[in-house]
Amino acid sequence: MKWIVGLAFFGIIVALASAGRALLGDGRDGKPKSNRMLHALALRIGLSVALFVFILVAYKLGWIEPTGLPLFR
Repeated sequence: MKWIVGLAFFGIIVALASAGRALLGDGRDGKPKSNRMLHALALRIGLSVALFVFILVAYKLGWIEPTGLPLFR
């Protein structure tokens, strides 16, 4: 379970870095602008939503449980 969440977070960070690189590099040196940033950000949003849904489903199926730690003392 931890590996899946970790891989999802890594994918989100990679997609965000790819979007930043596309933002800084597109349209320079006479090259036409591309849709790389749009696709990278859409991928990041998709991964974030998929991770959220996966955590909800895992909770409902009993794969993960709350720790029972008190919020306030």
